[in-house]
Amino acid sequence: MGIESASALTPAARRATIRWRSTRAAGERDPLGQLRIEAVGETNVGMKRGHNEDNFGLAERLGLYAVADGMGGHASGEVASKLAVDVMADFFEATAADPDRTWPLKMDRSRGYEENRLVTAVKLANLRIYESAQRDPRQRGMGTTVVSLFAVEDGVYVAHVGDSRIYRLRESELEQLTEDHSLLNDYIKMKKLTPEEIANFPHKNVIVRALGMKDSVKVDTRFEASRVGDTYLLCSDGLSGPVEDDQIRAIMQSAPDLKTAASNLIAAANANGGPDNVTVVLARWVEG
Repeated sequence: MGIESASALTPAARRATIRWRSTRAAGERDPLGQLRIEAVGETNVGMKRGHNEDNFGLAERLGLYAVADGMGGHASGEVASKLAVDVMADFFEATAADPDRTWPLKMDRSRGYEENRLVTAVKLANLRIYESAQRDPRQRGMGTTVVSLFAVEDGVYVAHVGDSRIYRLRESELEQLTEDHSLLNDYIKMKKLTPEEIANFPHKNVIVRALGMKDSVKVDTRFEASRVGDTYLLCSDGLSGPVEDDQIRAIMQSAPDLKTAASNLIAAANANGGPDNVTVVLARWVEG
């Protein structure tokens, strides 16, 4: 299917490369030229959990990258997260081979083709997870977060559901590109919480949106123009929970390559208690 899921991987990172030409508006200087994406992914069970419910996908030929953090217990979370990355890759594979084929879900006319393609992949994954849970009582209540990155000619589309995150490191600035669909974030938006209140919030793990909970789901998206050197980090909350943003930035900046950066990020999460499964995908835009 052109995708690697974490359940089939050893803890060693896997690498991938895609190439395309950058295109810009007429008259606009193109500083990128030929771009090459270097990408790695790594997952780890952490220090507290008995099994790994995370999965990730590197569909390098399709320009698609994803991280999914499953929930449901008794291996159901792993089923949901693997379905998410597999269904998305299958849809991208099918539509790449036949761009005129009829899609299983309606397009949103307010979005462009490529953004619709990514959103439809996420929504289709949601439907397949929901249907699987309805058929099998052992899987009732299973679900998963998902963050995904789709590389197009002039940048990337980001799509996500849940509290897994995407960051971008541009030069020395680390920016979170996704907004957590969590109860804590809802409280933060409704009223100002002190750092102490945030630290002691009793329901940090409660998410308000996930794949598989209903037969339809709202998907948040954004487009980001890319620059040479931009590095995107897709991660489960097993990283963003125990590791502060400043530490994430320092690790990404100091590592000699992406493979080392991924391993060091996971090591930092485990050194800070490793309370959850931790998964990272790193994708960097380079010339050549």
